[in-house]
Amino acid sequence: MPIDKIAFFIIVALVAFGLTTPEEATSGFSNPATITVLMLMIIAIGLEDNGVITLLSNSIKRLSFLPLIAMVPVFMIISATISSFISTTAVVIIFLKIIAQLSEKYNFSAPKLLMPISFAGILGGSCTLMGTSTNLLVNSVASKYGVEKFSFFEFSMYGLILLAVGIVFMTIASRWLPKGGGDKLSTFSESSNFLFTLTVKPDSKYVGEAFSQVPFYNNPNISVLKLIRDSNVNTTPGKNTTLRAGDELVLVSDIQDFNLISEDDFTLSLESDEIENNTVIDKDVKNTFVELLILPGSEIIDKTLQEVKFILNNIGTPIGIQKKKMLNLDAHIALPKAIKKLNIKAGDRILLKLDKDNLTKIYQFKNVVVMRQHESDYSINRPKQLWCIAVLIGVIVLAATNVLSILASTIVGVGAMLFANCINLTKIYKRVNWQIFFLLAGMIPLGIAMGNTGTDVWISKQLLGLLYGQNGTVVLGVLFALTMIMSGFISNNATAVIVTPIAISLAAGLNLPVKPFILAVMFGANFSFFTPMGYQTNALIYGTGVYRFKHFLIIGGTLSIILLIVATTILSTQLNT
Repeated sequence: MPIDKIAFFIIVALVAFGLTTPEEATSGFSNPATITVLMLMIIAIGLEDNGVITLLSNSIKRLSFLPLIAMVPVFMIISATISSFISTTAVVIIFLKIIAQLSEKYNFSAPKLLMPISFAGILGGSCTLMGTSTNLLVNSVASKYGVEKFSFFEFSMYGLILLAVGIVFMTIASRWLPKGGGDKLSTFSESSNFLFTLTVKPDSKYVGEAFSQVPFYNNPNISVLKLIRDSNVNTTPGKNTTLRAGDELVLVSDIQDFNLISEDDFTLSLESDEIENNTVIDKDVKNTFVELLILPGSEIIDKTLQEVKFILNNIGTPIGIQKKKMLNLDAHIALPKAIKKLNIKAGDRILLKLDKDNLTKIYQFKNVVVMRQHESDYSINRPKQLWCIAVLIGVIVLAATNVLSILASTIVGVGAMLFANCINLTKIYKRVNWQIFFLLAGMIPLGIAMGNTGTDVWISKQLLGLLYGQNGTVVLGVLFALTMIMSGFISNNATAVIVTPIAISLAAGLNLPVKPFILAVMFGANFSFFTPMGYQTNALIYGTGVYRFKHFLIIGGTLSIILLIVATTILSTQLNT
């Protein structure tokens, strides 16, 4: 069963067997940790929708010139830094896409980077209170037992030491990670790449300028294949080639980068036909982009894009086409002089630009499938992008300086994004990971039930009996190890809820400071690197098929043992305070 379903059945069981009151069993839905995680997910969606994540990923791609041995620590540092403030899972997904594209383009071994990046994201998320849901959850459970709450950066120094150990170890261990495997990342490297034809407008500011002055000339995601001038075709336009009005540029680009090209200087060839025919293009129309897969038997087969436009009866304008053979830029494919004259075959994809109100009309056509709808035109609103960056920084500063709690600062952050129309609640409802929300809401009452029934005290007494006569450092290490092992096979959040009350009881039984024991649970629940089930990001990279279980068991297990020893040593320094 999925973990969120199990969590819901826990709520049912707690109420049915009288282990908690109904109010206590449902208290997880209003718990500060649950709401904070929800707010952070919404903020992350806002950052993605307003181009902040794209800006970040484009900056990371520029590091592709580094040798692989240098890429490992650099990418780990970047992953850890971002994961300290944004969902680790979201960060690793970003890197998955980047590495998939870079490995395809530069032919380096993706598995050498993926595991280090995943581990770094987990280590980085452990450095701040808002870095992972586990940290927030442990802090919330502990506060219910009367323990003073952690401040934002209270344990960051310990986290940074452990991160440094992890970076050094994984940089060395990466040589034993498998080679190749980049082809297995095709799911993440899949991008909406299409062939387009642009026409230089007569009033374009680039008329008479060198081709190198065009903003997309140096964009690695846009490849110019041809420059067509009158009847002449230049298949290798150089950077010093002078552009003229009416020049046509045949290029391959994904939708996102294509839509950053200025409409004031270039127009699509089919839209330029409309201008020549005095057809008015309404700029106020709310356009959307739809990818159509052409199936056998479609009336569109063997037609050109120009003919498809008339078949669609002005429902939408075909602006690009995707042919797999043509997207392999290493192959020498004979392209037509204009994309609009290219014949369409079964299996091709057509990119349509259409009014959102016409979207339902597409489904009237037989033997075509709407593969993907791009709800945004991807044009970046710079003020909104800067606003989102300011909101993220503001949330971090407000929480870090204790001006507001993390919960209050994240709520204010979401409110600021709503105020500036940076997020759309209708989209938010569809894109929030409600599985995590229900998981947290279901697991929190389990901790309450352990306190109500005295289970936490009973388990801690059994541990104290087994460890009788041992000093606090040994008990701390055993607690860390038990937490780590449990987290390797069940949810790290579930482990945190179960073990935190036990840790508090252990500290009380030994008459020792409680915070080192809580930190042992916090770090131990996150540091289960020895199985792919130990953390969401580990499961994610394991699912790509580039690793086997033994890679986690041997390399991840060795790292877990090293971190166990180092963490126990540095946390034990607090036992005498």
